[in-house]
Amino acid sequence: MSPSTPDPRRWKALALLCGAFFMVILDTAIVIVALPSIETDLGFSAGDLQWVLSAYALTFGGLLLLGGRAADLLGRRRVFMAGLAFFTTASLLCALAWSPAVLIAARAIQGIGAAIMTPTALSIVTTTFEEGAERNKALGIWGSLGGVGGTAGWLIGGPLTDLGWQWIVLLNVPIGAVALALAPRLLSESTAPASQRSLDPIGAVTVTAAVVALVYAVVEAPDAGWGDGQTIGLLAASAALLAIFTVVESRAKAPLLPLRILRKRTLVGANAAMLLFSAVAFGFPFILTLYAQQVLGYSAVEFGVSSIVFPLGATVGSILGQSMVGKVGFRPVAAVGMTLLAVGSLYLAQVSVGGSYFGDIFIGLLICGPGVGFAFVTCSIAALTGVDEREAGLASGLSNTTFQIGAAVGTAIVSTVAVSRTEDVLRAGEGDRLFALNEGFQSGFLACLVLAAIGLVVTLLLLGRAPAAPRLEVAEPAAEGES
Repeated sequence: MSPSTPDPRRWKALALLCGAFFMVILDTAIVIVALPSIETDLGFSAGDLQWVLSAYALTFGGLLLLGGRAADLLGRRRVFMAGLAFFTTASLLCALAWSPAVLIAARAIQGIGAAIMTPTALSIVTTTFEEGAERNKALGIWGSLGGVGGTAGWLIGGPLTDLGWQWIVLLNVPIGAVALALAPRLLSESTAPASQRSLDPIGAVTVTAAVVALVYAVVEAPDAGWGDGQTIGLLAASAALLAIFTVVESRAKAPLLPLRILRKRTLVGANAAMLLFSAVAFGFPFILTLYAQQVLGYSAVEFGVSSIVFPLGATVGSILGQSMVGKVGFRPVAAVGMTLLAVGSLYLAQVSVGGSYFGDIFIGLLICGPGVGFAFVTCSIAALTGVDEREAGLASGLSNTTFQIGAAVGTAIVSTVAVSRTEDVLRAGEGDRLFALNEGFQSGFLACLVLAAIGLVVTLLLLGRAPAAPRLEVAEPAAEGES
């Protein structure tokens, strides 16, 4: 198909890809609701239960960059379907798990599937829609589905867990099966030029090990301690592996991450902003969920239903954001998003023991929802603007990697701050446990405020003023590898 002729299936393809993305985001959030039931049913120890989340985070975050590059080299549709098959099969295995070890292994396989599927889906969106207003609209829809998927986990997790925790993962099986059946009909195949087809195994091993070490360090830090030898050693190992990766990439004939791509200021700025955005976007819901359930006494179902204003706000922010980016540029839209997240975090930092939904939660969600939409869609568009089609999977993988690392780091930071403050209050005898918990949650929201403020500074300094102009297709071998 000629690059100038839009694929007539593109909007149906977008629906399919967004459905797969929704499934990944939903799965990330919904498992949290079911953890107590999983602990009781499978006999997890308190220390091992976190690995239901951590095993998924390690493989997901560690393999995203490799998954995106594999899509460019081996065929985007082919790799997407492989990742989807991994994810769907692992979901079934999770539901059939008969021991903690089996569930943890299945969650790790789920993470592999997500790491292959997510950047590949985003790169297909990039190569299906031409750069400009139409791609921005598609990414706006993509972003809004991400926000809805995250909160839908809170909304439906409670009722499904009441039926049996297995249903939270069995939900993925029919969705995955339908998506696998539709993918060959709706998605076109595309790859990088034959001359660029090299997987760079040394680069793949070093960067994957670096990201795994980093994610493992931040996931374990709240329990081990940020000053513990394990945490420091893992962070040092991650830095050393990243340095080795940089040297390898500078000398490789077909590098996994061509260093020239990091000369694109907009791409670097978008990924830096995405890192801080996701830290806040995952950090404040984590704290808010605990506050609502442990201080105000909400059930998981009650909190999910009452929080519907958040995904609605995120959806509105995504739609408005993708439209505004084409008119005023990346920087103003992302700055508005970061500012709203900062203001919302500041408001939530005033939560109280005797609080109420409308007095302590509603306004914060109302402010943060559009902020999430503005920031996410802008960073997603900026991270893919001006990127050659043959490197779309790479850029998508890089963006998703920073998103996942930010989520892990943000959750670890706010969790550590909240727990530390709670323990300090209890040791000082300043109040009962409920008061101490509330003090900790207030501190966690203040940590989110600081992260959002840093994100605002990064946005103002690094993001470009406006999107790059659409590139002429005169000499672009865009049709190569297409079917």
